[in-house]
Amino acid sequence: MENGDYEVPENANEHCPGTQSESAGKSDACAGCPNQEACATAPKGPDPDLVTIIERMATVKHKILVLSGKGGVGKSTVSAQLSFSLAAMGFQVGLLDIDICGPSIPKMLGLEGQEIHQSNLGWSPVYVESNLGVMSIGFMLPHPDEAVIWRGPRKNGIIKQFLKDVYWGDLDFLVVDAPPGTSDEHISIVQFLQATGIDGAVIVTTPQQVSLIDVRKEVSFCKKVGLPVLGVVENMSGLCQPLSGLKFLNVTETGEQKDMTEWVLQYMRENVPEMLNLVAFSEVFDTSAGGGAKMCMDMGVPFLGKVPLDPQLCKAAEEGRSCFDDGKCSVSAPALKTIIEKLLSELKVSRPEIMEDGA
Repeated sequence: MENGDYEVPENANEHCPGTQSESAGKSDACAGCPNQEACATAPKGPDPDLVTIIERMATVKHKILVLSGKGGVGKSTVSAQLSFSLAAMGFQVGLLDIDICGPSIPKMLGLEGQEIHQSNLGWSPVYVESNLGVMSIGFMLPHPDEAVIWRGPRKNGIIKQFLKDVYWGDLDFLVVDAPPGTSDEHISIVQFLQATGIDGAVIVTTPQQVSLIDVRKEVSFCKKVGLPVLGVVENMSGLCQPLSGLKFLNVTETGEQKDMTEWVLQYMRENVPEMLNLVAFSEVFDTSAGGGAKMCMDMGVPFLGKVPLDPQLCKAAEEGRSCFDDGKCSVSAPALKTIIEKLLSELKVSRPEIMEDGA
């Protein structure tokens, strides 16, 4: 909501002059407003740091936010694997972690214990490969168990610092991994990047209603702030793994468990060997309401696809490696690859032409 060129808080009084107006907090309309003191003392006019941010981001072609209204849906996993995949295609990629209180990106990229270095150009990202750089507050903590107990203004300050002080160089993609919700960090990153041109947001959900209720709010947030929704990813869309990777138990009436895995596998090898090539699938969450695809249809946003709950993908995230490298993520990697191809198509981006040695 705006008054002229000035932003107006949602809980403001009628006839609010706007937060950046010279009369903010001082006009008759401000009397009794809960924001009166903050508006009266806040600095007025355009933020001078936005000029620096615009200059920094001028070398970044595409900016993608990875969002979710719900925590625990695998948003950081999607951010990490998206970055791994784009880098493997030959793109220059940066991954910015703005989850200030729960930075998991350093672990998921195999960068735990690394530190940020300063150069005459600014902060240098920590590199996984020469074409994949990462920035996170996780690199600044004195101990990995250290809690970040910050109020909104300090969170906003570090996000701004990441944008204006990190020297990424020329990037094809900057992937921004955001925390769950629709509050401080989200408002800040959108406001700081809007003038630089954001391609849009990839929104991550799981299939059940308890997740979709919050994710719908995230879609509404994007529409409200003018952030395009590039598509929705339904993560953990059913437990899916090769039959040969399952454990088989005999559970007694008293709850005692006896491992029967080797007996079952041996039986299949001898009698039905073709079953060892099958993939077992089980619905983990209730999908009776239609899941992410139905939500996208209702809200008029693209659906990028489903990623199954794959134990091998979870293991890859724990070990900080790409799920595309060794063929172990046989059910999740193809699904993610299809989603990423759809995303590139949505952005109208072609794979870079990688020069042959000596060419």
